[in-house]
Amino acid sequence: MKKEIRKVDKEKGIVQITTVDERWYARESKNKKTGLPEYEFVPSVTWIAGCYPKGVGFYKWLAQRNWDEAEAIKQEAGDKGSRVHKAIVDLLNKKEVKMDDKYFSDLTEEEKPLNLEEYEGLMSFVDWFNGRRPVILDKEFVVWREGYAGTVDMLCRIGGKTYIVDFKTSQSIWPSHEIQISAYKHALDHSKVEKGEEVSLMILQLGYKRNQRLWKENEVQDKFDLFQSAVKIWENENSGVSPSQKDYPQALSLLEEEKVKEKPKK
Repeated sequence: MKKEIRKVDKEKGIVQITTVDERWYARESKNKKTGLPEYEFVPSVTWIAGCYPKGVGFYKWLAQRNWDEAEAIKQEAGDKGSRVHKAIVDLLNKKEVKMDDKYFSDLTEEEKPLNLEEYEGLMSFVDWFNGRRPVILDKEFVVWREGYAGTVDMLCRIGGKTYIVDFKTSQSIWPSHEIQISAYKHALDHSKVEKGEEVSLMILQLGYKRNQRLWKENEVQDKFDLFQSAVKIWENENSGVSPSQKDYPQALSLLEEEKVKEKPKK
């Protein structure tokens, strides 16, 4: 995967920078000493949360497979989640999604139609949405707090209760998922909700194969203290790391023969 730079908040000028094993958010700011404009970079919530231990269940699963097999499975799961997420965004933006519509994966940059498992995940989201009828307050928006930033899938009200909702296509919920959504809560702009309103956390599993509905709501406790521990782990593992700002040309070519000037003879 090459370096991908995309604007994720046009109003605030926030961009997301993704490489093979890094994800940064950047926005324009002013140098506190000189007052000159510069870019402020912070790591993503998911990158930080990925440093947190995943628990005994994950390591048992990993021990049953060799490294290459485990990486291939995780890659496939990431591709599935990426494409399903993009299709959900289209649905939330009032677009119709057809079975043969093509979607990119952020991980492989491969555009292809949703496979049957991915389409079933999307169908489960439609079933959840039509049944629960959430009132959407915001969707696919960036939160920024000193030291990190991330993108929230949905902020909504269900039955008079306000939730930050994170979509997952995995069959299990890992500790990193719980601290990820907790970090979103503590970076939330509270102008999006009523004053004093409590915000709950929900991880919505889609394409969930352990019940007939194929979806499962998981209300999770705020574990921001554990996210702060993950920040310390991230800082220890990535001491001195900063985004590569080396510029590369988008394409390369050779001069046409007739444009190559012959060197003058001495």
